[in-house]
Amino acid sequence: MEEVQKHSVHTLVFRSLKRSHDMFVSDNVDPPPQDPSCEKVKMACKARDEYGPVMHLPTPKETSKSTHSHNRQTGETGLGRLHDTGIQNDVRSGATSQSELGISGPGVEDVRHTAVTSQTNRALVSVSGTKQSNALVQQRAPTLPKPQWHPPWQLYRVISGHIGWVRCIAVEPGNEWFCTGSADRTIKIWDLASGKLKLSLTGHVSTVRGLAVSPRQPYLFSCGEDKQVKCWDLEQNKVIRHYHGHLSACYALDIHPTIDVLVTCGRDSTIRVWDMRTKAAIHTLAGHTNTVADVKCQSAEPQIISGSHDCTVRLWDLAAGKSRCTLTNHKKSIRSLVIHPRLYMFATASPDNIKQWKCPDGNFMQNLTGHNAIVNCLAVNSDSVMVSGGDNGSMFFWDWKTGYNFQRIQTMTQPGSLDSEAGIFACAFDQSSSRLITAEADKTVKIYKEDENATEETHPINWKPEILKRKKY
Repeated sequence: MEEVQKHSVHTLVFRSLKRSHDMFVSDNVDPPPQDPSCEKVKMACKARDEYGPVMHLPTPKETSKSTHSHNRQTGETGLGRLHDTGIQNDVRSGATSQSELGISGPGVEDVRHTAVTSQTNRALVSVSGTKQSNALVQQRAPTLPKPQWHPPWQLYRVISGHIGWVRCIAVEPGNEWFCTGSADRTIKIWDLASGKLKLSLTGHVSTVRGLAVSPRQPYLFSCGEDKQVKCWDLEQNKVIRHYHGHLSACYALDIHPTIDVLVTCGRDSTIRVWDMRTKAAIHTLAGHTNTVADVKCQSAEPQIISGSHDCTVRLWDLAAGKSRCTLTNHKKSIRSLVIHPRLYMFATASPDNIKQWKCPDGNFMQNLTGHNAIVNCLAVNSDSVMVSGGDNGSMFFWDWKTGYNFQRIQTMTQPGSLDSEAGIFACAFDQSSSRLITAEADKTVKIYKEDENATEETHPINWKPEILKRKKY
């Protein structure tokens, strides 16, 4: 049996290429002669295809006279010279073959005048800038608008007092104090101006995960991993109501801005709507298939927005108690969402990216990429500064409209804590939008403010325009 000689893949590929080259080289080196009649038919088809819609129109005498006089004035090298002589040849041959092939339409001179006039007008328009119907104006590619300049933020106060992870924050509507909930099962109320502790509330038997202060009543609402939802009377500093119904840990809550309604969500994959006064469960919104990590309310439709670990965002109709639509763009679990205080928009945070949406139908607006961490919290103020806090202690500051990341901060852990405890669990702006409060894994509360001495000259925007890749507002 004859032994087969083995060759490398490189040799076999080049042998195959050479065989293909030898097979087709004869066709390209010595092409067959062209048939004049076929060439005439081809040119006639070209002329019909290019000038078919206007071949039945007569040539205006004024246009032809002005064109001929302009050509005589400018000469061969002037503006009237047509650089694309191939079109004239195509039209001539096409028009000549019209009579031979019996194609109905204007004569040779009309077609040629139409081509010459249109080409001359185009040349004149491009030079003189006059607006004509057949002008071909080149448009610039749309670019992202330049982001608004925001001063950088800097740390100016660290508050210690909790003996467990600080998991949630809520700022009082009067902007005099704020409260924090912790894994030490307590709720602490702090003076916003001085940072001093005013009050400690005990009653939860597990980690406090959600807080909200009512703008219309002297009530503070809290929820925790003990399945309890509590209503605290701040005039008596004690619990006056319990809302029973969650089957597992309750992770977040929010108060409806116009109706006396409380909305909670948790690990039982449901969102529960409570009557604030009677403690009655109005709705149990089911549809998520995993832990619901965050929920927000607004007065306009959709009134309830929820984000879940099942990688979906749901918009809910509060009156009907049903899901309005489901957004499935995220590929990883959603841990936080925030509603813009002035625009009819909201944002959701996931380890893959941060996405912005437009209400009421949840139309996708743009991605904010770059925060490569598990994003635990989002906050946005009235100046359109959005903050995202990560599980690794990183904070990214974004310009809301353009999605430009103008600052990054890596939080410093409290002395005595491990570097692995540099995590941000919650963040919130105060009512004046001038202070940012963060709740962190090193058991501290940190307050940031804008740098008062910063200007656009000292802290310029490192930004360059890019091709537009998102929908317009």
